[in-house]
Amino acid sequence: MKCPFCGQDDTPVIDSRVNDDGQAIRRRRRCTACDKRFTTYETADLRMPQVVKQNGKREEFSVDKLRRGFGRALHKRPVATELVEESIKRIQQKLLARGEREIEALRVGEMVMEELRRLDKVAYVRFASVYRSFQDIDDFRDVIRDL
Repeated sequence: MKCPFCGQDDTPVIDSRVNDDGQAIRRRRRCTACDKRFTTYETADLRMPQVVKQNGKREEFSVDKLRRGFGRALHKRPVATELVEESIKRIQQKLLARGEREIEALRVGEMVMEELRRLDKVAYVRFASVYRSFQDIDDFRDVIRDL
């Protein structure tokens, strides 16, 4: 790592510590040329896959969009925010674990439905009705029967 003060390449690490949340490593460095000290942080650079919509368009994965989907389905339902956040993290971890650069929006929707099925049956049916474009009462009946 180059020294930010003099540009020297030789900056050995004199101390390393994991930060409080365990997501980064804090490193203290000392420049061998100017003897100044500075801090660097090392974090994992993980890329979420792009989402391929049904019309073929691609867009960046959005945690906010995922959160809004959960919010609409769970509107006025007795589900703790912490449980929703855990579900969102599980979906993100599954997407990262796949290691793919792209994922179909349909697959993300299926993951959301899996999580909603565990959290709240009413929210699951709400989400499924929009996601699968229910046309009549028979579609609702089929989903409820599967529950």
